[in-house]
Amino acid sequence: MTSSPAATYATAYAVLTAAHEAGDYLIQRDTDARDKGNHGPAGRAACARHVASYTATQALALLAADRGLRLGLNWKRAAAGLALSAATHYLADRCATHWPEDGPHAPLLVRAAHAAGKGTWLQRDPAAGALLDQAWHKTCIALAAAVAASGRSIR
Repeated sequence: MTSSPAATYATAYAVLTAAHEAGDYLIQRDTDARDKGNHGPAGRAACARHVASYTATQALALLAADRGLRLGLNWKRAAAGLALSAATHYLADRCATHWPEDGPHAPLLVRAAHAAGKGTWLQRDPAAGALLDQAWHKTCIALAAAVAASGRSIR
């Protein structure tokens, strides 16, 4: 027996969010955390390594929930949700250390935050960038969970 679509979504969101915390804080290598926002190939590689381990953490957690709770996930959809989570995570994490910057060379999300009127906050409050980063991640995880929970297989 499979759960309702709403329960499947809620479970996927909870699991992906918990795995986000593990992947971002427990699993991430310190050197990748330090370097993932750097310009150039070394920064991109550090961010890619982090996102790979982050996504593997989310995938394992989602697989465990699917098997243990018999969610009946469609794994093509789950993979699409994980890919969405990975891509949006990479986009945000390339902003690391750049949140106060304003101008054409700032990362895309940093420019968007400044254009949305967050620039003064980002320049005044050292915690603002991390808060926007986490808000972005949680919003994208909600979308990824919706994709992952959609199109469940019938068992």
